[in-house]
Amino acid sequence: MRLLVLGGTEFVGRAVVAAGLERGWQVTVFHRGRHAPPPGVGVLHGDRTAENGLRALAGPGPAPWDAVVDTWSGAPSVVRDSARLLVGRTARYAYISSGSVYAYPAAPGRGEDRPVVDASPDDGPEVGYERAKRGGELAALDAFGDRALLVRAGLILGPWENVGRLPWWLGRAARGGEMLAPGPRDLGLQYIDVRDLAAWTLDALEAGRGGPYGLVSPPGHTTVEELLETLVRVTGSGAELRWADPDFLTGAGVEPWTQLPVWAPPGGDLYDTLHLSDVTKALEAGLRCRPFADTAAATWEWLCSLGGEAPQRPDRPRLGLTPEREAELLARLKGVPG
Repeated sequence: MRLLVLGGTEFVGRAVVAAGLERGWQVTVFHRGRHAPPPGVGVLHGDRTAENGLRALAGPGPAPWDAVVDTWSGAPSVVRDSARLLVGRTARYAYISSGSVYAYPAAPGRGEDRPVVDASPDDGPEVGYERAKRGGELAALDAFGDRALLVRAGLILGPWENVGRLPWWLGRAARGGEMLAPGPRDLGLQYIDVRDLAAWTLDALEAGRGGPYGLVSPPGHTTVEELLETLVRVTGSGAELRWADPDFLTGAGVEPWTQLPVWAPPGGDLYDTLHLSDVTKALEAGLRCRPFADTAAATWEWLCSLGGEAPQRPDRPRLGLTPEREAELLARLKGVPG
């Protein structure tokens, strides 16, 4: 297979490139040159937001790629222009979308049939993330029809993460000492390891799949307790988990998902939307999800190779509690029974 990855130097794109290379595919990345591409790939340069920025993708001759993977999360009009240009140069187009395209809140246990947000492939950079991703889907569909694969990823974790969720938790665990642990312990979590996302996407392209697929693990693939205990074990810090009831945390003004990444209190719209999706369609199409211990170990190994400091996307806020805020919460927690 001849694969073109639009991006390919960070997080999801890099995982897709790595998966393609592992299969012996001929992989080309198209990017702005801000980050070094993985070794072993062909390289094309261009800025998708600039006039004539797609010039390197155009050219005479037969279609040079069997499939394209696009991870863009900005203006849908950028996906529109790229897809229109590539419609005659590739057989299939995979757009890495997001579960955020579903209208909020989402009823628990629903799959790809959930209502989606209103958007347009002509939208510019002023729209929010959920409309940007839905507009990107529409752009891919307009150009490729049933040859467009829409990968609606849930929470993505794993090596190369530049959003700051699992890296923050790993960094916190590595510091040791008393560590705030959001309960309940058995709270089930859904996520997708970026390497499993990449492998499934390439499998789906090979199989000629199209249309939307929600891509995240089954509900309860791991729990908060397993996640945190695994991070303590992987980092070897000996951190002591101090469990806090959800009511204590929300009453203290802790922001789920942002100040405590991955976590949301059970029974609310946020938790139902993030961690109770039906993924039957993806599982029937071959999705396999590795154990969390594998995800944690690989991410920690990668972080250590960088000296412990993960890259951070400039368009995303830094996540997690500050040490001072955590210390304040731990002090308040000492007076709470249980």
